[in-house]
Amino acid sequence: MLGKTLVSLGLGLACATSFAPAAHAAPPVMPAETRTTLSKAIAADHDEALARLREWIALPSINAEKLNRQEGAELMQRMLLDAGFDSARIIPTDGAPGVFGRLDAGAPTTLAVYFMYDVKQFEAHEWSQPPLEGQLVERDGKTVLIGRGAINQKGPEATLLTAIRAFKATGTPLPVNIVLVAEGEEETGSENFGQITGDPEVARALSESVGVILPVAWQDNDGGVEIYLGAKGVAEVQLVADGAKSGRGPGMEIHSSMGASVENPAWRLVKALDTLVADDGFTPAIDGWMDDVRPLSDEQIALIEAGIRPGSEAAAKKELKVQGWIAGEDYRSSLIRLASQPTVTIQGLVGGYTGPGGKTSIPSRAEAKLDFRLVPDMQADEVVAKLRAHLDKRGFTDIEIVTGGIYGPTETPRDAAVVQALVTALEGAGLPHTLTPRLAGSWPGYRFTDPPVSLPAVFVGIGQGGQAHAPDEWYLIDAEDPKLAGIDRQALFFAEFMYALARTKP
Repeated sequence: MLGKTLVSLGLGLACATSFAPAAHAAPPVMPAETRTTLSKAIAADHDEALARLREWIALPSINAEKLNRQEGAELMQRMLLDAGFDSARIIPTDGAPGVFGRLDAGAPTTLAVYFMYDVKQFEAHEWSQPPLEGQLVERDGKTVLIGRGAINQKGPEATLLTAIRAFKATGTPLPVNIVLVAEGEEETGSENFGQITGDPEVARALSESVGVILPVAWQDNDGGVEIYLGAKGVAEVQLVADGAKSGRGPGMEIHSSMGASVENPAWRLVKALDTLVADDGFTPAIDGWMDDVRPLSDEQIALIEAGIRPGSEAAAKKELKVQGWIAGEDYRSSLIRLASQPTVTIQGLVGGYTGPGGKTSIPSRAEAKLDFRLVPDMQADEVVAKLRAHLDKRGFTDIEIVTGGIYGPTETPRDAAVVQALVTALEGAGLPHTLTPRLAGSWPGYRFTDPPVSLPAVFVGIGQGGQAHAPDEWYLIDAEDPKLAGIDRQALFFAEFMYALARTKP
């Protein structure tokens, strides 16, 4: 469910000779000799790194379809051990298994890493390339890999493992210890992730860590990096109007002439959905929905304003193929809304006949897929109860609520060691960056940031990718443009971040 709006562009070259930081960069974060050693190892591993990513993409673990859940965990386990982890243990859950890995470098600092090995569903006929082959495509001076999971999140995660392999291949000690937690249910809401983080060994290892990272490749089109100090939560539900179950409407499809005397479940659902937002079509109107919403602070608004760069609005509109923002707002206001406002979104709406021509019939069932984005201090465990009470108060007791994944928002202080290390690594690489209060997308990071774990968490990485959850999902491999970071430069950046974290006081 994780999402980043804009396509990402990096600033490093994609070959080993390009790893020197820009002239205006801060002092390097790792010794020059180590940098050279790791750079050469990463470059030498380039083709094998591609092969490993292709192998991973060829095995889609799709929790919504209960596809390859055990196989996905076993491949994740093998990838960790091959990369140099001392141990990798599969953790059974009530759903898809998790994987817990440890790499003890004998360092005073321990970093926690979050991985997901599952991916979204796909329709192969919608893709220009086979979604499970990881084909390389040349376009606009870039070599990109197309495949389901390429950017969300197998590409960045595989690249982090490439960095760890370089330490192993060269006999270079890692500057930090690593504990890694992987799950296979992120794309359905991490229903059983708490069983993984609650495992006694995992909980103990997390308590010894200074923070958590999730590998990403999210540089903006101008090369800048946004450091997100949190993310919205999410709740997925399905609303169903079923005539057979409720008695309001037919128990089977019937002729539409009976619409004068028999209720239509499709209209019933539409009328219920209409109560969830105001007449403007976007302001949440669920009873009590906004009661716990914490407004952005002046400091958070200032961070948003500082992050607006020339051309960023035009780039956003081009990427999203939109002509304007909600209610005709200016770009600044739309960004504040993006960070601060909870949402009520209809993902899909289905009922009755939608084929060629008309069928003059009344369906017996209609359903809608919805998601709600949550902000601090909304409580994820109250979402369904508030929705149920809202519908019941308006007489929609017959509308069934089928719950999916639900998790809360996250927040991380800007002075956290993992944030400061990311700033140091970006400055050392000569990459511009801004701090942003909150990602509009979601991930199960609240399992880390909330009690009892209570760790800071941040997204780390450079590079580029796009079309997450969509056809032709892609991940940048190489580029002619020296501003773009291919997988070799991305891998070295993860090493730079680890060195920066090792010297950052928690």
